[in-house]
Amino acid sequence: MATDRYGHDLYNGTAEAVGHLDRAVEALLFFRPEVAAAVDDLLETAPAAPVAQAFAAYLGVLGTEPAGAAAARRRFDAFASGLDMTGLGPRERLHTAAAGSLLAGDLRRGSALLEELSVAYPRDALALFVGHQLDFLTGDALRLRDRIGGALSAWEEDDPHRGPLLGMYAFGLEEAGHYAHARETGSAAVERNRHDVWAIHAVVHTYEMQGRFAEGIAYLDARTGDWSEGNFLTVHNWWHYALYALEAGRKDTALGIYDAALHNEESRGLAMELLDAAAMLWRFHLAGSDQTRRWEALADAWSARADPPFYAFNDVHAVMSYVGAGRVAEAERLIAGRRRWLAEPGAETVTNRAMTAEVGLPVCEALVAHAAGDHGTVVELLWPLRRRLHEIGGSHAQRDALQKTLLDAALRSGRHDMARVLISERTALRPHSPYNWLSTARLAEALGDAARAAAARDRAGRLGRSGDLVSDRF
Repeated sequence: MATDRYGHDLYNGTAEAVGHLDRAVEALLFFRPEVAAAVDDLLETAPAAPVAQAFAAYLGVLGTEPAGAAAARRRFDAFASGLDMTGLGPRERLHTAAAGSLLAGDLRRGSALLEELSVAYPRDALALFVGHQLDFLTGDALRLRDRIGGALSAWEEDDPHRGPLLGMYAFGLEEAGHYAHARETGSAAVERNRHDVWAIHAVVHTYEMQGRFAEGIAYLDARTGDWSEGNFLTVHNWWHYALYALEAGRKDTALGIYDAALHNEESRGLAMELLDAAAMLWRFHLAGSDQTRRWEALADAWSARADPPFYAFNDVHAVMSYVGAGRVAEAERLIAGRRRWLAEPGAETVTNRAMTAEVGLPVCEALVAHAAGDHGTVVELLWPLRRRLHEIGGSHAQRDALQKTLLDAALRSGRHDMARVLISERTALRPHSPYNWLSTARLAEALGDAARAAAARDRAGRLGRSGDLVSDRF
C-alpha cells in the first residue's frame, strides 16, 4: 500500500495518487489555489480512496459556499453509498465520518471527529488543517489554539511542515489572547517560509488586537511580495491593511485598497471576500461616511448569490450590505426567510441553526435597527450578545464591527453608562487606538466635559499621526 509523506497508508491508493495527495496537502497548508487541481488529480487516480473523497468534501465545506458544499455532498454521498466501512482502518473511518458530518451541516461533530483523529494520528496534517479551520468557522478560540498545540510535540523541529503548523498555532494563540507568544510563534513560521500567509495573517492579527496599527503597517509593507498575490488570503490580508489605514485616519488609502483589492468589477463574488468588503464599508457607515455607490455594488453581489441558509456569519454581512445600500426590504426578506427555515422541522443537528437562531438573527435585526436610527433597539439586541458573538464564527477582528455598532448605538441612544463600560474595556486592551480615544471624546462631549473631550481628541490625533507610515500606493 502506498504511503504519504507523513507515514500514513493511502487506502485504495497508488504511488501516483500519494504524489497528488502530498501535493494537495502542501498547497492547502500554504493556501495556494492549486490545491483544487491537485485534489482533482487525486480523485482521478484514487477514486475509491476514502481520504481522497474526504479531502474533496472538506474543500466543499470550508469555503462557506452553499453551491460548492452541495456539489461536494452529491459526490461524497455517491461514494459513501457503496463503501464497505468494515474494511477500513480507524483513520479512514474517522475521515469518512468527519466528511459526512460536515456535509450534513454538523460542523461541531465533524470537528470533534477530527480532533479524535488527531489524538491518534497527530501527524495527519489534513485533519489538523481542516479541524483548525472549523474552529475558526465556529469561533472556538480555545480549540483553535489547543488542537494544534496538542499535536506539535509529534512534529520534529526540522520537518518542513512544522512551519505551517506553527502559523496555525500562532493564530490560535492570538484568538485566545496570547498576543506576544502568538507574534513570536507566527514570526518563527514566517522565518521558515516567507510565503506562509496564514502565519503572516496571525502576526497581523496580534497588531490589530493591540491597536498597534503603525507596526502592523510596517510589517505588511516589509512583506508585500510574500502575501499580496497567488494565495487564498490575498484579499483578507489587504483587508487588514485597510483596517490599519482607517485607524490611522487615512480614509482615502483604505478606500483605495477597497476598490483595488476588496471589491471591484473583477471580484469573484466569493462569500469570504464579500464579507471582508462589507465589514470594511460598515466601519465607514459607523463613521458617517457616505459610500452609497460602493454599497450598491456590494449589495448587488450578495443578491446575485441568493444563498440558502448555510452560515450565519455570511448572512450578517449580507444584511450589512443591504442596509448600507438603503435596501432594507432585501435585508428584511433575508431575515424572514431565515425565520421560516428555523420553523421547519428536522435538521436539528445543523450547526448553523443554533448560530442563526441564537445570535445571527438578532444581530441582523440590530443592523436593520441601526440603519433606521433605532439605536435603543440596537442596544437591547446586542448588549446581551456582546460576549457571545464568537458563536457565529470569524475572528475577533472581524466581529469588532459588531462591537463598534453596539458602542455607537449606546452613545447615540444616551446609554452613557453602557458606553463608558464599552469604551473602558476597549481602551484597557488597546490604549494606542485612535478610535478608542475618539469614542472617549464622544462620550465626554455627551456628558458636557469639554476639557476631557478635547484631551481625548488630541491624544487620538497624536496616535493617528504615528500611522504616517501608511503606504501612499493607493
